[in-house]
Amino acid sequence: MAGKEGPLRAGLTAIVLLHLGVVLWHGAAHAEIPVPLTPLQTAFVAVVVVLLPVIGAGLLWTRSRLLAAWLITLAMLGSLLFGFVNHFVLDSPDHVTHVPEHAWRPMFVVSAVLVAVTEGLGTIMGALAVWRWRVPDE
Repeated sequence: MAGKEGPLRAGLTAIVLLHLGVVLWHGAAHAEIPVPLTPLQTAFVAVVVVLLPVIGAGLLWTRSRLLAAWLITLAMLGSLLFGFVNHFVLDSPDHVTHVPEHAWRPMFVVSAVLVAVTEGLGTIMGALAVWRWRVPDE
């Protein structure tokens, strides 16, 4: 069992941890510039962007691997949509072209792009895991 699914579990865990690191870096840029979030945005980031993927990564290594894959997939997809809309679509202070000049501005922009990349990879890898693990082991 572990031999067939180990690389996918390890890859999903790695992308979640990489995503967490990039999100923390992006959050530091938010704080330093500052680019404030509303209380609702803050709650979404705390729960969906940060907490749920980490919980999913932990669950990957239990008997709940399919639930974990769904959790990671949906959290990463929700995070990707939230971040893409706020960083690249909406005319708001969080849009990468509207962030004020600041020493941290390049880090804000680069980390926003990397957040989207890790969330895209997490969504794809999570969906692949859901597809592969949809049928219980024989």
